[in-house]
Amino acid sequence: MSLIKKLAAGAAMTTLAGMAASAAWAQSTGTAAVEEVVITAQQNVEAGGLIKRVEVPKSRATLTQEFITTQSAGQSALQLVNLLPGLNFTNNDPYGSSGGNVRIRGFDNNRISLTQDGMPLNDTGNYAIFSNQQLDSDLIDTISVNQGTTDVDSPTASATGGTINYTSRATQSEFGGFLQGSVGDFSYGRVIGLLDTGKIGPWGTMAWVAASYQKYDKFKGSGELEKKQFNARVYQPIGENGDFISVAAHYNENRNAFYRNPTKAQYAADRFFENDATCARPTAGAGTVQNEGSAPFSNCTNYFNLRVNPSNTGNIRGQSKFTLPYGLTLTVDPSFQYVLANGGGTTVLSETSAQLRGSSAAAGVDLNGDGDVLDSVRLYSPNTTNTRRYGLTSSLIWDLNADHRLRAAYTLDYGKHRQTGEFTFLDAAGKPADVFGGKDGNGPKVRTADGSWIRQRDRYSVAQLQQLALEYRGLFIDQRLGLNVGVRLPYFTRELNNYCYTQPNGFAYCSTQPPATVIGNIPPFQGAEKKYDDVLPNVGIWFRPWEGSQIYASYAAGLSAPRTDNLYSFSIPNIQPETTDTYELGYRYRKGSFYGQAVVWSTKFQNRIVSSYDQDLGINIDRNVGEVDLSGVELQASWEPVRNLNLYASASFIDSEIADNFRISPTQTVLTSGKSFVETPESQYAGRAQYEIGPFTMGLSGKYVGDRFSTDNNDESVAGYTVLDADLRMSLDEWLKGTYVQFNVTNIFDERYLAGISSTPNATGVGGRAPTYTVGAPRTVQATIRAAF
Repeated sequence: MSLIKKLAAGAAMTTLAGMAASAAWAQSTGTAAVEEVVITAQQNVEAGGLIKRVEVPKSRATLTQEFITTQSAGQSALQLVNLLPGLNFTNNDPYGSSGGNVRIRGFDNNRISLTQDGMPLNDTGNYAIFSNQQLDSDLIDTISVNQGTTDVDSPTASATGGTINYTSRATQSEFGGFLQGSVGDFSYGRVIGLLDTGKIGPWGTMAWVAASYQKYDKFKGSGELEKKQFNARVYQPIGENGDFISVAAHYNENRNAFYRNPTKAQYAADRFFENDATCARPTAGAGTVQNEGSAPFSNCTNYFNLRVNPSNTGNIRGQSKFTLPYGLTLTVDPSFQYVLANGGGTTVLSETSAQLRGSSAAAGVDLNGDGDVLDSVRLYSPNTTNTRRYGLTSSLIWDLNADHRLRAAYTLDYGKHRQTGEFTFLDAAGKPADVFGGKDGNGPKVRTADGSWIRQRDRYSVAQLQQLALEYRGLFIDQRLGLNVGVRLPYFTRELNNYCYTQPNGFAYCSTQPPATVIGNIPPFQGAEKKYDDVLPNVGIWFRPWEGSQIYASYAAGLSAPRTDNLYSFSIPNIQPETTDTYELGYRYRKGSFYGQAVVWSTKFQNRIVSSYDQDLGINIDRNVGEVDLSGVELQASWEPVRNLNLYASASFIDSEIADNFRISPTQTVLTSGKSFVETPESQYAGRAQYEIGPFTMGLSGKYVGDRFSTDNNDESVAGYTVLDADLRMSLDEWLKGTYVQFNVTNIFDERYLAGISSTPNATGVGGRAPTYTVGAPRTVQATIRAAF
């Protein structure tokens, strides 16, 4: 056992034996209301918005708009938190619209809860986080990261690794707004405007509306990234107790060409390895064979217009707080979300394939219109997901007195999840008729001989989380001691409907051909249902032994129910939910302008789910394969040594150990026992220095990420890297308050590195396959001007 693991496990277990888990502190209205009264410590912001003084008994790091506005305009919300301890985000491009991958304490994004104003944003099916579809950073007030736990009312069935929550910009009491424009490398252009109404009408109603548009080229290869976003919020205060009703709306539209990820060998041979700029398609001719699956036409597989990531996403979210008699407070946060998105793709189909003939006796279908059925034709075949999701987070809070409070919370998250893969046609240059394929109301479908249509999956799922939670928060010894005791009771169900045969390799086979001719496939199933529930205790305790010091400790139980794809992979496998037990022991200290915190932690991760080989069935299925032990130390501090100079630093150290091996083929077992988690650096360091002189504010930020393994059995790794960013702002407040000119440079020294990892079980040996990587973005310069009014 490593020194870090011994320190984490020993200290945490000794202190916390017999306790249960502290709630993290996400910003649903219920949690905000509880935190507002119970937490009496100063919530001062330090280091230019990078750290807040808190007294919660849980590891928490928060940054604010003060820091957010110093970063590149339009940047992804997850890139903004990359300096915080315990977290690493690998951005796919310099501006954030291509997405990226986040990890907290070794847990990937599918095991991290992302919320906006307490509303869940992870995909309902596979829990994925789409960092390029988030709220414009200009409209984010705060972002908080909670490592290892959720809030007691968090609407999630997946967060074993922690939470990230951002809160939307508040409405303002005065009329005003701003117009902002940005330009930068790679033909970057962006404009955003916001209007605050101020107080209007007889009841002091306040609102704001905002719209943005950005477009730029990929930094390597052909293709563009385009985003349109619209946001609005209406806020109605009620009475004198801080009660209110708020309704906000969000719509985001992305049209992105995505990057091709190289292996290490491909990157070494060509740093700019990328998708193809053109697609050569044959000229159709009657009586002759055209085969688009063979040279010279096979290059269309990686044609940039077919490797796209279109998405239309939107939500309406409400928040409300009502003060009731007898010390009661009620909060109600309803929401609705809509998603239509896919990741592109292409398939070559023979005109005489059984899928095209279906139940018909016809010889085939003429796909290219040349009068014969001799050809193999390339079609656009995206896997499109269409989700409609309804949510409710509510709390009833009872103030027993000034120091003691009870809360009961109810959460509903109901998602209807349609996964289809309707094919559509390509034009002569290889561009699809519609980026959403043959999805109803979009492009034309590819019809079969019997009048049906070609698709590569056809599923309808319902994911429903109902959750009750109870919590007590109390202050003792003149508010020097705080205790939080809570329990979360999630009850999660997945209704599964598969309308296609499933092949043993896991791919769907959608056809109307008679079942007797569908060889080696598992018949479709409808109406299957899986249920998962658990009791997740959480307890946290903090103590201020003397002025400026705080010691805290916590225990948290976490749960991640199997994803939709886990359950569709082969009939209905009997997979158990993943679970975690996390222990923490932390210390916070503040004196004058110095503020620091340190935590030692340990997590036991049980029932890890991977795709492994089943010897009896002779195929790969998703199953539970054992435990992982994780532990580490996280440090964070800010200091103002002289007036107007703010310094911030963080460091993270982590150790991980996988308990068991797992089999991936009849002849191969991946020797993972004793190995480390993929994409989990043992050490990370980050820092920022910011200095103000006259109208100028200058900032320098840096992040070091250590070596990371790329495979489960650790037979390939990628070197660590260091990236430095700089920002310079000139305030024009002398002429117009809130107006400024700003310059940002990311990756100042043009560091060449491999960022995100698409891992594999092993890179060498029988069945080995090389991992692929996203390429770190080069040095990028951006200029922004904001005019406020």
